[in-house]
Amino acid sequence: MTAAAAARTDEDVVLGVQGLSKHFVKGDEALVALRDVDLQVQRGSFVVLLGRSGCGKSTLLNLLAGLTRPTAGRITYRGEPVEGPRTQVGYLTQHDTLMPWRDVVRNVEMPREIAGQPRAERRAKAEELIRTVGLGGFENHYPRELSGGMRRRASLARMLCADPETLLLDEPFGALDAQLRTELQAELLRLWSGSGRTVVFVTHDIEEALVLADRVVVLGLAGRIVLDQQVDLPRPRDPDEVRVEPRFVELHRALSAALKEGAR
Repeated sequence: MTAAAAARTDEDVVLGVQGLSKHFVKGDEALVALRDVDLQVQRGSFVVLLGRSGCGKSTLLNLLAGLTRPTAGRITYRGEPVEGPRTQVGYLTQHDTLMPWRDVVRNVEMPREIAGQPRAERRAKAEELIRTVGLGGFENHYPRELSGGMRRRASLARMLCADPETLLLDEPFGALDAQLRTELQAELLRLWSGSGRTVVFVTHDIEEALVLADRVVVLGLAGRIVLDQQVDLPRPRDPDEVRVEPRFVELHRALSAALKEGAR
């Protein structure tokens, strides 16, 4: 590789992980969640971290978000050390974090309220995003009045309201029924496509990984990378149609074998 090509490659790396390890202490015992993980995520890509429960997926996402500090190793964002949360990075957790005392529009506009944006401006942006995620008409409803899928949509709109350039999503659709999950996968792809945003998405579901990703990184025990697989399925992807493609079936088998290998 030429020096110019190497420079372009380095500039394209949004998230860099080198020699990352994370230990937790329980009593007198040190529990190893991640050990010597190396990973690079390129700008504008959709990367899925795939693995079984207990492989360190959520721990890795928390570290990428700057919510916890590594035991060893280094994490960078656009070449700068990650030492805490960054406004350029949005994080959608597994759990519902909407404020129950705020209606939908006040939940969604909250990042811009915290940033000090005038009320009229932040309200206009929040209402636009609420319509974008299919919640038009529910602006004044409270979280308790929404279904699980609607709360997920509201949470996604709130994250997007901060206008992050990188999205971290930790099994955001895991608790939803199959039909709603498919709808929200399609919605997420629509919002990401052409936006220039970078996405790191955690799941344990092979089909979800293949429907969404440009690249699937399969994690085994202690965050060991078992397989780093490019997903060469054409876009746009219809979740129902892509599942019957021969290449989808071939990739599914490869990822399934990697998950089994990672559990050993």
